[in-house]
Amino acid sequence: MDTKRIMICDDDEGILDMLEIVLEGSGYTIIPVQNSLHIYDVIEREHPDLLLLDLWMPVLSGDQVLRSLRKNPQTNQLPVIVISASRDGQQIAADAGATDFMAKPFDLDFLLKKIEQYVN
Repeated sequence: MDTKRIMICDDDEGILDMLEIVLEGSGYTIIPVQNSLHIYDVIEREHPDLLLLDLWMPVLSGDQVLRSLRKNPQTNQLPVIVISASRDGQQIAADAGATDFMAKPFDLDFLLKKIEQYVN
């Protein structure tokens, strides 16, 4: 069985570390990206099965990243779960083409269930 590859893009190192520990503990391979400018190169190189994407990041915001991914035939089917502490986050994520949305702070069990749903 192939290990599913989950890319996490968040500028908050604490969240990246925490998610990496939890998801690796659940048997996933994690590809952390702290700088959203690198995300396209990393996706092309790593071919993740799912992307966890923070909405508010410096330089390139999550919704900008997501819109580009949805325009690209190589990535328009990639499941993307947007995570955000913003109240309007869910609407912004939906408008940009997110597969799903999780509000921060999130319940890890709930997040794991969502991930499982999309990678299997």
